[in-house]
Amino acid sequence: MSATKFVSIPGSERQAVRGARRTGAARVNERVDVTVRVRRRSPISESAIEGHELPSQRTYLSHAQLDAAHGADSADIAKVETFARQNGLTIDESSESRRSVMLSGSVANISKAFNVVLDHWEHAGKKYRGRTGAVHIPENLAGIVVGVFGLDNRPFARPHFRRLRGKARTANFSGFTPTQVAKFYNFPTGVDGTGQVIGLVELGGGFRPADLVAYFQQLGIPAPNVTAVSVDNGRNAPSNAQSADGEVMLDIEVAASIAPGAKIVVYFGAGTTDRDFLDAITQAVHDSVNKLSVISVSWGGPESAVTASFQSEFDQALQSAAALGITVTVASGDSGAADEGPNEWDNLTHADFPASSPFALACGATNIKIAGGRISDESVWNQHAADTQDDSFGASGGGISGFFPIPSYQTGIKLPPDVSSGKTGRGLPDVSADGDPASGYRVRVDGKEFPIGGTSAVAPLWAGLIALVNQKLNRRAGFINPILYANPTAFRDVTVGDNKVGNQKIGYSAATGWDPCTGLGSPDGVKLLAALSGTSMDTGAAAGL
Repeated sequence: MSATKFVSIPGSERQAVRGARRTGAARVNERVDVTVRVRRRSPISESAIEGHELPSQRTYLSHAQLDAAHGADSADIAKVETFARQNGLTIDESSESRRSVMLSGSVANISKAFNVVLDHWEHAGKKYRGRTGAVHIPENLAGIVVGVFGLDNRPFARPHFRRLRGKARTANFSGFTPTQVAKFYNFPTGVDGTGQVIGLVELGGGFRPADLVAYFQQLGIPAPNVTAVSVDNGRNAPSNAQSADGEVMLDIEVAASIAPGAKIVVYFGAGTTDRDFLDAITQAVHDSVNKLSVISVSWGGPESAVTASFQSEFDQALQSAAALGITVTVASGDSGAADEGPNEWDNLTHADFPASSPFALACGATNIKIAGGRISDESVWNQHAADTQDDSFGASGGGISGFFPIPSYQTGIKLPPDVSSGKTGRGLPDVSADGDPASGYRVRVDGKEFPIGGTSAVAPLWAGLIALVNQKLNRRAGFINPILYANPTAFRDVTVGDNKVGNQKIGYSAATGWDPCTGLGSPDGVKLLAALSGTSMDTGAAAGL
């Protein structure tokens, strides 16, 4: 019998984490869970979902239509399943709509099947299974298999929220309610999101229904209809107020306060690896039971920390969302232009992913000052100078993608080159709103209430706003980036501040018009509604739509 000829999967190459230490080979009997991504039956034309048409002029695909035209071919799925059986792997799940085959097996069988070497590594006190180099597949699967995720289980995604602590905290600030912030930004009134379904992607933590009842009771709003969906055995697992519960509760409480009539569906991934993240977003996008109209994502990490194939496949999922008419709001990161944790700076700029996907509505963060019930001043969120050693540390993520080229909707603005590489690419964020913990949101987490901010607060705020807009328009707004860039007067331009962090203060400064700190700016909700409906920018007329 001739030996199997392997070929590498384009974009699958991995490098060791900077500063990581190899501690030995992975145990041969250790279980490995992987997701194999299969090509589309036919590609989605980007021109069909990247246009400037108003929502009223668009035709979105149904889940069945998307699956039939752009899902995986059953023959391709069958070839992957045959390959799995031949290599002693278990087929846990197959989905033509998600273009995914979930497999499991021992390190020995997995390593042989994909021609990789799996080792144990340690970095910053955390242990993980890792690999270097490319993933390989048999030659007969070349072009069919476009990615394999889960071989390497190093953590990637981080929650993008910050609690108000340390020097940044003042004695008398307990946080704004989301409904107060909605008024500051002139969100449309007379609607509550009825008929809309908001999906929240979570990679840890959980919520307690009793906390939601107590929180919304004091707001005078009915407790939301929240459904938890398990992805890869992930689950709603609340623990304590110091955990990722803060992220989950922030997302639910902000989105549901803005759109209390909407149904909230929370997708709990099994962890923070690339596989966990990809499986969670594909489950949400292709959920033909709940049929989401908006998705909010408050997790992410540096583009440089993941493979090109992961970024491509995640971007493909967001393209599917656009084809279905789903708006996806994504936090742009909480560590300024460096997009690194306080102890991991390499003095280079990094764009945060998945916010850097051209099909994400990337959300940055600001600090607001209120006088007379109105915003009197708004600037870029950057607490770096206030206190770099506690959980309040943070700054609005933003910059230039090193992976995605400039999308068509950004060709009309002045994009700076990346500070570190000098290269051009997709700029982020697209939009912003209040997210500084010092002007942040009062959130209830595991029986305790305290202010929380971060770009994580902005993504669900925008998701709630889109739900209101959808109800007002009586249809889905969908992928709105091109329309937003064509209507800059729907925003409050933020021109003060920067997202420079680190010892060398790398990053960008706010400027007139779009900038890599707050994007187009923060919203005037009624003007945004007018832009998406194609009516006059007169706020009175738009409010009555």
